[in-house]
Amino acid sequence: MQKVVFFVGVAGTGKTTVAEKAVKHIPAAFLDRDTVGGRFVEAFLEKEGLDPDDRDSGYYKENLRDLEYDATKDICIENIRVGQNVFMISPFTSELKSNQWMEDLLSQAGKTKADVDVKVVVVTLDDIDQQKSRIQGRGTERDSWKLDNWTSYENRVNFVPEINWNISDDDILIFDNSGDLTDKKVKAVVDFIRQ
Repeated sequence: MQKVVFFVGVAGTGKTTVAEKAVKHIPAAFLDRDTVGGRFVEAFLEKEGLDPDDRDSGYYKENLRDLEYDATKDICIENIRVGQNVFMISPFTSELKSNQWMEDLLSQAGKTKADVDVKVVVVTLDDIDQQKSRIQGRGTERDSWKLDNWTSYENRVNFVPEINWNISDDDILIFDNSGDLTDKKVKAVVDFIRQ
């Protein structure tokens, strides 16, 4: 059955890394929202005289956030329509709250839940220091704001978003990505996606 898997969680939990390991076992279109919209968002922010790496500003949230997510959604819809598995990587906090968002996505692709198996992998960390270390280690300018304002992230490390989609609890995996991402941990994610 065709799979659409959402890898969600806050910055530094390892969403992309977990998805990259899983996609080696389950071929899929790999849509990281940062990659899809990054260059456009940076250009718009620079044009407005703002920090091109700030995804936490009011301007970004009011003018660019939904545009970036919608562009990623459109690419997802196209891949679903032609029968591809899709891995989507981003926090998706607002989208997960809307019980209509997933219904609209499948409908626009000409599919139903009978055609597509939708799953959510919520990537969390028990270790706040590891989260900060991972963000520092990837060394992207986009993370500067997060690191400079770290106290606002400390209470979000174990954040599990509200998920209002009409999917079974069995289709949601809360995955603690603390420590090393071992083959055994990757297998657990892959088995969950395949079930």
